[in-house]
Amino acid sequence: MKTLIVILSVCALTTVGQAQSLVGRWQLVKQTSCIEDETPLNDSTGVEEVLNDMKSMSGPTGNVIEFKENNSAEESTKIISKKKSYNSKAFLYKFNGTELYFLDKKSHTIIEGFTVEKFTSDSLIISNTSRACETKVFTKIK
Repeated sequence: MKTLIVILSVCALTTVGQAQSLVGRWQLVKQTSCIEDETPLNDSTGVEEVLNDMKSMSGPTGNVIEFKENNSAEESTKIISKKKSYNSKAFLYKFNGTELYFLDKKSHTIIEGFTVEKFTSDSLIISNTSRACETKVFTKIK
């Protein structure tokens, strides 16, 4: 009887650990910016046209982030930070289930901080802590 309980406990812990793992490849499928939220799209100043032009410049390539078990990550294109002072596509991350921080690989300082809105085994929705109107939606790819 004790053996059965131990086996079931180990299986349950393994399942929970796998469901909460950020490790893997995640593709950005949607993102919103503060410009879209603050700008009325029905005005006659051409803002909608400019926003559509900006979106079309992003290109058809997939934006993918790969999270590794050693708390390092790599992005295929600039997804996380557009800051000029940050030039690397490789960085460290810290994830506690409710918050996700991206750290500079050399100095270990925070590049960007995100609040986790939703996290399941196949989807991740995060919003920027300094600009809550910026959200990113990822799906896990195999």
